[in-house]
Amino acid sequence: MTADPLAPLDLAFWNIESAGHPMHLAALGVFSAGSPSAAAHAADLLASRAAAVPGLRMRIRDTWQPLGLRQSLKALRDTLPGPGERQPAAPRQPLASAVRRSLAFGGATREPDPGFDPLDHVRLHPPAACFHTAAGHLMGRPLERTRPPWEAHVLPGEDGLSYAVLFKFHHALADGLRALTLAAALMDPMDLPAPRPRPTAPPRGLLPDVREVPALLRDALSDAGRALDIGAAVARSTLDMRSSPALACAPSGTRRTAGAVIDLDDVHRIRKSAGGTVNDVTIAVVAGALRRWLDERGDGSEGVAPRALIPVSRRRPRTAHPQGNRLSGYLMRLPVDERDPLARLTQVRTAMDRNKDVGPHRGAGAVALLADHVPPLGHRLGGPLLGQAARLWFDVLVTSVPLPGFGLRLGGDRLGAVFPLAPLAPGHSLAIAVSTYRGHVHYGLVADGAAIPDLDRLAHALAEEAATLTALCDH
Repeated sequence: MTADPLAPLDLAFWNIESAGHPMHLAALGVFSAGSPSAAAHAADLLASRAAAVPGLRMRIRDTWQPLGLRQSLKALRDTLPGPGERQPAAPRQPLASAVRRSLAFGGATREPDPGFDPLDHVRLHPPAACFHTAAGHLMGRPLERTRPPWEAHVLPGEDGLSYAVLFKFHHALADGLRALTLAAALMDPMDLPAPRPRPTAPPRGLLPDVREVPALLRDALSDAGRALDIGAAVARSTLDMRSSPALACAPSGTRRTAGAVIDLDDVHRIRKSAGGTVNDVTIAVVAGALRRWLDERGDGSEGVAPRALIPVSRRRPRTAHPQGNRLSGYLMRLPVDERDPLARLTQVRTAMDRNKDVGPHRGAGAVALLADHVPPLGHRLGGPLLGQAARLWFDVLVTSVPLPGFGLRLGGDRLGAVFPLAPLAPGHSLAIAVSTYRGHVHYGLVADGAAIPDLDRLAHALAEEAATLTALCDH
């Protein structure tokens, strides 16, 4: 594997990070323990398998100068066809890649770590009384930036009947889908479906067909218009703000995590009765849980409608390049101030339908697309300021992380639950991630440890809200 410049959004995540706000995402998987030594065996297994996963050997290295002339010329030469060839051979890189390499000033590259040692990344901890408590402490620790930015923490349970593994991946190394692929490569699938054939990509020439130039110009103008549209939408979204002080805080550098599990069959019953999608229902449950939690802690929910950022993946799972974040998003007001649970669901569904009609390439939620228009040095210099601006953009992250439809094991131990954990942006006190696994919906909550000491109460409110919606739809 060779060095590759970080994609613009990856570079943004790399530069936004600070000591108080690490930019890693994670998943807390809970396994059944087949023996008292199951956790230790799992740690050994993870370390031995990590050595064979190429993506886990990749480090991120800052580059303060463009590639040398010799490297640039070699990269360009590799794009040219050989004698008798009409198209470049498959392994050769396209011309655009060579140009990107030569313009990587102030950026960063993803490259193999020659000193990679899995034992630097896989750690076995003492028995934990509560997996989420231990995970919260570990989520507050930034990843080592001089090594491949990922870790696997094995947490034995005090009862001896279970253990957990906290997988941490820097957002510049992997988005949710890529992190899933890397973590799953270390485990054993159950009930694996037969693979579908991958579509073959059409051959690509060095330069576009002349007939395509008008379309390319239209696309460029469309990109400029889209950027202006996104900027204007962000400015409008900051007006008439009504969030809650509970969702904003000065950073403490500490983290808490919690989780809630609801039955997927209940979600489908709600969806069939009240309308909408599974995603609409899970978001409405978040809005209702926030209302319960704010009222119970005395903050009040009247007039509160926080802006939720709903990330949208632009990756095509079976055809896209496996590396590089490709994200956009929707921005919507969570109807926390609505008293009626079914009316909250209707408002969520209406807002999501409106976002889908506009599409993920426009509107205030699509700020991530602007990363493509910023040069590497701009990301390096503006990253810290951009991180601080997140509080002005949205109030809470609510993201869905895809998981496989089949079950997973590790060394014969069944993965029973998995809680996705999202990065916490500067100025925010809460982030919520949702995954569906083996017939259950798992909510993973990450909070600033000082700002939200009662995170378990919010997790309980999620289960209560789902039960309330189910009861209303069953009658």
